[in-house]
Amino acid sequence: MKRIVVKSSKKYTIIIDKGILSETYERIQPVLKGSIVYIVTDDIVDSLYGSVLADSFKNSGIHAYKYVIPNGEISKNSDNYISILNDMANKGISRSDTLIAFGGGVPGDLGGFAAATYQRGISLIQIPTTLLAAVDSSVGGKTAIDLKEGKNLAGAFYQPDMVICDLSLMNTLPDIVFKDGCAEVIKYGILSGNPLFEQIRKPIKKNIESIVYRCIKIKRDLVQKDEKDTGIRQLLNLGHTVAHAIELLSGYTISHGAAVAKGLHLVTKISYTQGICPKEVFTQINDILNIYGFNTDSLYSAKDIANAIIMDKKRSNEYINLILIEDIGKCAIKKTNMADLDSMIQKAMDYRG
Repeated sequence: MKRIVVKSSKKYTIIIDKGILSETYERIQPVLKGSIVYIVTDDIVDSLYGSVLADSFKNSGIHAYKYVIPNGEISKNSDNYISILNDMANKGISRSDTLIAFGGGVPGDLGGFAAATYQRGISLIQIPTTLLAAVDSSVGGKTAIDLKEGKNLAGAFYQPDMVICDLSLMNTLPDIVFKDGCAEVIKYGILSGNPLFEQIRKPIKKNIESIVYRCIKIKRDLVQKDEKDTGIRQLLNLGHTVAHAIELLSGYTISHGAAVAKGLHLVTKISYTQGICPKEVFTQINDILNIYGFNTDSLYSAKDIANAIIMDKKRSNEYINLILIEDIGKCAIKKTNMADLDSMIQKAMDYRG
């Protein structure tokens, strides 16, 4: 078992282990205050592991309620958000009770936002069930829902009280869902450099505990320095500005991980064609995306991507901060004029190296 402590506006522990879902009550008991837990999950996770989580509260004196959403990004919407709040109110959830966000990024973000705003904030436990959620979305306190105009446009920074990361839950992930998480792991490898970048050249599953631990530590360190994402934490957006635009343009039919891979590829090409990173770095990143079998075609025009980026929540007036790559292990936040974005993307797309 590995533990990571996050010291932000709220101090909390991340537990990384295998086979601990059935011990959830025992693990979270030190941070429980009320007598009710409210579980937000999706239908696939519920069918596989819902009874295991619920059974952990038997004979504990804790009453467990559950709200189940359909799997997929399409469920991270305002209708489900309001329905959850109404259901919590109808069931008498109080400020001393706890919401458990149980699943991948969608239940994590949606449940987290509900916890952040119900009665001005109740306790939150994150239990990620995907690689993507484990290394990224369950840690750091970003919670949100999507609007029709763009991804994560309504949300709040709200740190959990604990994160329980049971790596054995990933054994049942479809290959395509596990692959989504690999895109986030590659992002961390580019940001941090070696030894992580070299480690992920080999199959992730063989060293998953070590890799998840390294990724979370990288995020923990950035969150502790910049919890509200106004400075250095923005490095974690590497590839994501383009990725969110691609997701929006696809109507969320392209998964987050697949879009991140496309975003990493395009940002690497932008970095190279703008003279920021050398050719060998472009080649290294392109190679590792190919090792994992990602389709890096952007699918959309430079103009469409640039127009979609206008709705990105990180935009400030006519500027947006792009995370560009100088080297493996060295990325930079570049203030970019939106008027220049179309031509920058087009120049990168035109490069065929």
